[in-house]
Amino acid sequence: MFQDKLAQIKKQLQQLEEGTLPEYLRRLKRLEQQHKERLRLNDVWKTCCKENAQRTCEMEKRQSKKDFEQKKVELKERLICDWEDKKKQVENDKVHIELSMDFNDFKPISTRKLRRRLNPDGHTISSNGGPQEKRRKQSPTINILLDDMSINEDLKLINKVSGKSFVSRKQPQPMVTDTDDHTVSCDARIEDGKLYFEKRWYLRGQAIYADSKETGKFGATIFSIGSAEICIKKSSDNTKVKILLSQLQKGKYTIRRRST
Repeated sequence: MFQDKLAQIKKQLQQLEEGTLPEYLRRLKRLEQQHKERLRLNDVWKTCCKENAQRTCEMEKRQSKKDFEQKKVELKERLICDWEDKKKQVENDKVHIELSMDFNDFKPISTRKLRRRLNPDGHTISSNGGPQEKRRKQSPTINILLDDMSINEDLKLINKVSGKSFVSRKQPQPMVTDTDDHTVSCDARIEDGKLYFEKRWYLRGQAIYADSKETGKFGATIFSIGSAEICIKKSSDNTKVKILLSQLQKGKYTIRRRST
């Protein structure tokens, strides 16, 4: 019996070396199937990763193109606003230069005064050769200022003779606002491309609330900050509104920060 088992084991070793052992062939076939399945899963994973990377790349390209177009439009609009401000500044400088040139055209005509010569007898000789008489001393000029009542009476008399209606002179009345008896003064200024309003600094691209009597309260974003005004873009319809620095100082417009 021992010899039979030993002979059987030797036979199995011989089949294993030859590659014909049934148990070896069955397990080898199972390993081959597992190897093929793993290769198939690796190909599927590779394809999924490739498609995901391609979708991500396409999405980033579209987003980059969209950002480029938006930045291009904003740059164009900002340059247009800057050039309009420069154009207005040049026009104002031109008007000032023309006014100064017109003022310089009206110069007083200088008259040449002849020097007086003395005769040997001590008399002064005039420009026509004869002795010049002594000039009379001019009496001092007296300026009489009339009050408003006397001026109004004189105007009534003049208008009565000329047949025109009389308009009396009135003292200038102080400016009174609709809400109270004094003008509203707000602390507003622009420094280094930043707006300072009511103890707060505002930058370009910041979300704000703007409020005025004409338009009411609305949400907006600061589009640009010039030297004497700011340009904001409404959140509702993307329309641009220009607010002068003087309007902020006089309280016609008020702004405050808005959380995005």
